[in-house]
Amino acid sequence: MGKLYICGTPIGNLEDVSIRLLKTLRMVDFIACEDTRHTIKLLNRYKIKKKLISYHEHSSLKREEYIINQLLEGKTVALVSDAGMPGICDPGERLVQKAIENELDIEVVPGPSAAVSALAVSGLDTSSFIFEGFLPRQAGKRIEVLERNKEEIRTVIYYETPHRLMKTLQDLQTVLGEKRKIVMVRELTKKHQEIIRGSIDQIIDKFKQQVPRGEFCLLIGGKSVEPIKLDVDQLIVEVDDLIEKGMDKKEAFKLKARQYNLQKSVVYKYYTNRN
Repeated sequence: MGKLYICGTPIGNLEDVSIRLLKTLRMVDFIACEDTRHTIKLLNRYKIKKKLISYHEHSSLKREEYIINQLLEGKTVALVSDAGMPGICDPGERLVQKAIENELDIEVVPGPSAAVSALAVSGLDTSSFIFEGFLPRQAGKRIEVLERNKEEIRTVIYYETPHRLMKTLQDLQTVLGEKRKIVMVRELTKKHQEIIRGSIDQIIDKFKQQVPRGEFCLLIGGKSVEPIKLDVDQLIVEVDDLIEKGMDKKEAFKLKARQYNLQKSVVYKYYTNRN
């Protein structure tokens, strides 16, 4: 049988490719892509000539069956989206599930991720985070999602389109108040990349004067909470107990930090500075 390659592609800058990705795209029998007009730009940039077929969120079951049948006949297929990793807020999840059902070989060729890249430059807490993808279009459902994460102490990441951005910011203001720290990232890795940091009210004021353009990565700082009063000696005992039971030391720090509403670095400091 053949093999399905799940291939991460650049999220903006076409130079963000790996040698392995280029080797894979040159080697496979054909490429299933979200938009052939978009993928051909990447192939032309690296002088790759390969058969392309479209596979997107509105593709029929017949198109999935065709790809699966080609794999069953021994063909190799690369699955790509317009940007980033297929299946992560992009087409691909159903095809991967079908390939698993048919016991086909699947291999991932990692690539850039808009959410993780935005988190890395945000300046917000990166030790633990939640990725929610695109917010619902309907205002009521959007509010429900925001309310669900209202008390979250971890960084929360959403994607948002430019034409819904102001409505989402206003919903955030209603749910979280004006002063919660947020970071807006747009056109990441491209020429006009922009990273905007500030409170919700500051960001709203900015976009009242500037028309939003491009898709946004919206990062919400976790809710500030007062640390629980604790016995440091007891905390150290609890960390030791987790480690003795086989938990990795870093994971033990992270678990106790979340339990006591502390930064992981604080738990680390208590543990390493014990008498």
